[in-house]
Amino acid sequence: MSDPTSWTVPDVLAGYRNQSLSPVEVMATTLKRIADLNPHYRAVAHVFADRAMEQAHTAEHLYRTDPDAARPLEGIPVLVKEDEAIRDDPWTQGSTIYRSLVADHTAPFVQRILDAGAIIHGRSAAPEFSSAAFTQSSLWGVTTNPWNPRYSSGGSSGGSAVALATGMTLLATGSDLAGSIRTPSSFNGTVGYKPPHGRVPVDAPFNLDRYCHCGPMARTVADCLTLQRIIAGPHPDDLASQLPPAPSAAPSQWRVGVITGQDWPVDPEIADNTRALGQALAATGISVEEMALPVQRDDVIDAAAIHYDAIFGAALTHESDQHPDQINPYVPEFARWAAQRRGTRSFLDGLAIEAALQSKIAPLFQQFDALVLPAVATRGFLAGDDYVGHGLEVGGTTLSFYMEALPSILFNVLSAHPALTIRSGFANNDVPTGVQIVGRAYDDNTPFAIALHLQRAATVPTTWPTLPTPSSDV
Repeated sequence: MSDPTSWTVPDVLAGYRNQSLSPVEVMATTLKRIADLNPHYRAVAHVFADRAMEQAHTAEHLYRTDPDAARPLEGIPVLVKEDEAIRDDPWTQGSTIYRSLVADHTAPFVQRILDAGAIIHGRSAAPEFSSAAFTQSSLWGVTTNPWNPRYSSGGSSGGSAVALATGMTLLATGSDLAGSIRTPSSFNGTVGYKPPHGRVPVDAPFNLDRYCHCGPMARTVADCLTLQRIIAGPHPDDLASQLPPAPSAAPSQWRVGVITGQDWPVDPEIADNTRALGQALAATGISVEEMALPVQRDDVIDAAAIHYDAIFGAALTHESDQHPDQINPYVPEFARWAAQRRGTRSFLDGLAIEAALQSKIAPLFQQFDALVLPAVATRGFLAGDDYVGHGLEVGGTTLSFYMEALPSILFNVLSAHPALTIRSGFANNDVPTGVQIVGRAYDDNTPFAIALHLQRAATVPTTWPTLPTPSSDV
């Protein structure tokens, strides 16, 4: 069979229907890919091989006997990030503390994936409690970047991004509290989408945290959009969930603002690649203007730290206090950083900073339909480094905490804005770079439409990393 990284969801579904491809073949190839490559990259935490093959046989029979009854993702392999619950499956959350925990329910958006006929053949690895922008834990080891294993996959949805880049799945899910979909998508050259808050239903109580989002990850924009359409929309278990958006502007009407850095230090090749992607957009006839980001990095980080300290940081502190001998060091470090950065300021003080940020960003969307800016400011985090006790140099500036290298955090703070990450090129260490295409509040359509436009114009690189040689073909 062909290289799985060349597969797309429409092509695979078409192959199922015309009998040129079978769900059994696809699943067998996917599982072998995991067996061959996962020891190198540690992207997949749990594999459900026997169950997946049984479900693939069922899907194959359906396509042969009653193809009209096939559901939208019938027989498509999907990895679900291990922080999302699936009834009767392990729910370790990357932690040895919950090594034996089995979920008693299924997260609402994951149930939609199952109801669409997808086969969840495994769970993608995440850092403990998804609390880092890299993916490593004492439970699963270090998830490395397949383009350059000296570097991290990014996180916290790093397992999903690496599995996509290496053909260990066709679709995957991620969660994003501080860029956790967009960071690994950028570092691995894949596509990841942070929906507006409420677009995809999330488990309580984090459904009520405006910074918290779950979304789709894929190798192509079209595949990412396919999964987003499955998981989006209101759900009775999530009172914050909302209806999908109305259609957006036609391509000839788009106005795009491109931001390469300014107050946010950015490694030079990332700025260059962001600018080049803007030029590629302009070459297709889109109105593009390079501009400055009208907010200060310190304000964004202050707002985020106050929020994290009050909610996510409090949860991490509780786990660290209860299990001090089992916790990975980066877990309490995140909580410590948020608390120290917050200082004596109240949650209300944080909301005031958020409102001020929104007042500066809102006028941009009077002028532009979308903003394009780096998803990550750094060319990479070193694999195995937990970034405890030291900062990170980015674009000639030393940041006291590595999380401050994530411009993506701005659109967790301003959580109503959708942000879609696509590849923009490569850094000089061979690690991919990415941009986030950010739309107006609750306008999911425009980021996808712009990315599809770029993809059709063949301006987004589509190569995949050179991988260790498999033991044999299926």
